[in-house]
Amino acid sequence: MRVLQHSQEGITNMSKQPRSLVGQVVAITGAARGIGRATATALVREGAKVAIGDIDHALAEKTASEIGGGAIGLPLDVTDRNSFEAYLDAIEARLGPVDVLINNAGIMLLGDFFEENPEDARRQIDINIWGVWNGSQIAGKRFKRRGRGHLINVASMAGKSGFPAAATYCATKHAVVGLSESIRGELRGSGVEVSVVMPSIVNTELASGLGSARFIKNVDPQDVAAEIVDALKEPRFDVFVPRSNGALVRSMAIMPRGLNESMSRFFRADRVLVEVDDKARLAYQQRATGGLGSGSKPGIGDGSNN
Repeated sequence: MRVLQHSQEGITNMSKQPRSLVGQVVAITGAARGIGRATATALVREGAKVAIGDIDHALAEKTASEIGGGAIGLPLDVTDRNSFEAYLDAIEARLGPVDVLINNAGIMLLGDFFEENPEDARRQIDINIWGVWNGSQIAGKRFKRRGRGHLINVASMAGKSGFPAAATYCATKHAVVGLSESIRGELRGSGVEVSVVMPSIVNTELASGLGSARFIKNVDPQDVAAEIVDALKEPRFDVFVPRSNGALVRSMAIMPRGLNESMSRFFRADRVLVEVDDKARLAYQQRATGGLGSGSKPGIGDGSNN
């Protein structure tokens, strides 16, 4: 009996061991800079085979070269379904079947909703929603056929609330959270994992000019990368960065509307995306709008394919 007990304990302990990422093929969109680059770096250190996808092919290749570890840089326009298919096909030809897709590409343009340029709104919707939709469906089908895989969609804390001056962006991130919830339900029992990442403001060049809410720290891209790596090793759906935001979101969700909004004002969360340094964000504005100009203020993305 004692031998059996020890054997059972050994099996239990083995089942709790984090998954190894050595040799795992990971595709990351919008990974030439920011959160995507930090995540690629962290995964290479874990022994994964990483493919950096970005609309800026030259920068993707440069980033892959700098990261090393056999990482490759490939061209990718997440809004173009054919481009996404070609991206995954190229990875599988060079590295093997994709085990993980991290839908990281995204942009955020700030400004008064009633003055927003419709083209800015459409660009956010195309990249933040259609880009994630394309990746989720194309990679998800491949995962289902193999009976394994992990889909990670990078959303935002903006996917759990609404913030002035970022109406369209918040709408897109709510869509990412809802899409991920639904996909998770459809894939239950298939062997395919789904996670949604919800960071607060991230300290990248894209966050230049932004402040922070009271008592809520901004995070570094390496913090987001570390949580993504952890979610791959020990799968979970909700990936809050920092983790304490999970408790905050859950507590505010059960508050009456008036109290919830009062708390948002107390934390000054309602001012973070309003009171910004426009000049400090001009370079990103030009990238995010494809250099076409915009009536919206410069913004940041959780990731960027620009």
